[in-house]
Amino acid sequence: MNTKTVQAGVPDQTGRTAIITGGSSGVGLATAAALATRGAHVILAVRDQERGRAVVAELPGDVEVRGLDLGSMASVRDFAAGIEGPIDLLINNAGTMTAALQHTADGFERQLAVNHLGHFALTNLLLEQITGRVVGLSSSVHHKAHIGFDDLQWEHRPYRPLGAYGQSKLAVLLFITELQRRLTASGSPVIATAADPGWVSTGFRITTGSRTRDAAIALGTRLFAQGPTSGARPTLYAAVGDVPGGSYAGPSRFGIRGPATLIDPSSDAVDADLAGRVWEVAARLTNTQ
Repeated sequence: MNTKTVQAGVPDQTGRTAIITGGSSGVGLATAAALATRGAHVILAVRDQERGRAVVAELPGDVEVRGLDLGSMASVRDFAAGIEGPIDLLINNAGTMTAALQHTADGFERQLAVNHLGHFALTNLLLEQITGRVVGLSSSVHHKAHIGFDDLQWEHRPYRPLGAYGQSKLAVLLFITELQRRLTASGSPVIATAADPGWVSTGFRITTGSRTRDAAIALGTRLFAQGPTSGARPTLYAAVGDVPGGSYAGPSRFGIRGPATLIDPSSDAVDADLAGRVWEVAARLTNTQ
């Protein structure tokens, strides 16, 4: 993997530890490669450890693989219990999208579980060990999303794959908003940031529930999407760039591609009351705080 374009601007990471969820492919893998090349000790938190070990064999630097299934609260707790020492960067990169309604063993709608609740629990379980930054990955689809508090798990309303995905990605930003508020209030030097990788071709299949729309998105991906190495730039900017807490990084060209810059989230994503409510619900569902 050519990491030169994302290494540019990444300071020396020697002596630092970074945990990256879902780091065995796509943007997560490109992020891991860039940080490891600059000297970081990188822990890839992945569901498929065999695949993760195969990837690590091809990566430079100090990288290890540990098992983590974000769809299982038991797995999240086991992973967190096995982490010792300070963590400089926690990059909550892993994500999923499902075409049909699926629930995890804990009873959570899978997209909400993997994209938000698992990361919420992981962050809170590790928070006392984090010394630098927490980075959450969101998406531009959050702009049209809303949080369905009355039916978070899609048990009563017709399931909309893109609606569920958007809800999970809006929840990510609201989590970052509330986490930063709490960190600031406690006087912690840790900051929370978010990133949108833009339109990236990674093998991640976007499912809207409409064959026509899915086909159009697939065509657009072939024509306009950037590769994972470029898609990692906003994540790295949010993780090691000179940015304030609570900021949101994304591609500078039409929100699709290009160098990383700070971008504006939706007004809902920074609503303090909404963020507090999302935190309270996630804390209750995951039994973490």
